[in-house]
Amino acid sequence: MSRQSLVEHLPGLRRYARALTGDAWAADDLVQDTLERACSRWRLWLAGSDLRAWLFTLMHNLFISQLRQLQRRGAAGRSVDIDEVAQLLQAPAAPAGLMLDVQRCLLRLPLDQRAVLLLVCVEEMSYEEAARVTGVPLGTVMSRLSRARTRMRELLDEPADAASATASAAAPSSRTAPVLRRLK
Repeated sequence: MSRQSLVEHLPGLRRYARALTGDAWAADDLVQDTLERACSRWRLWLAGSDLRAWLFTLMHNLFISQLRQLQRRGAAGRSVDIDEVAQLLQAPAAPAGLMLDVQRCLLRLPLDQRAVLLLVCVEEMSYEEAARVTGVPLGTVMSRLSRARTRMRELLDEPADAASATASAAAPSSRTAPVLRRLK
């Protein structure tokens, strides 16, 4: 494993970490922890195998371990029902064209669905690679991806519908913000 081969995967690792954690600082820490683990366990990587999948597997497992540690500690990892704080997660008021807050919607997905969606859609991994990274069967990856896509569509449609209703009620002028519509 060369330094250059690790560096090539940093942007993807950062994207995945940012989407998992929802916080830039925590994402940077997760990437650093992943790289430290990769360097300390480089002998476990089989030359010729997929380095990218191995790094993402390390990151995924490290993130899950960190979540479990927080839950065991108690107060710092206290669970909160997302529906109870949904109004706090809404993006600040912005023009209708900017109401789609993908990061907020991603964070509202369950972790297992979010991870698969990011690996397949953002990191362009195959279903098989995503199954290896997350440690679940191929069929589970496919069903989680389907549920994640459906939920993202619902979440992304909510702000657009709410924004268009607010804009039409609040702005009686002849020039209103354009309404975003999903095209199939």
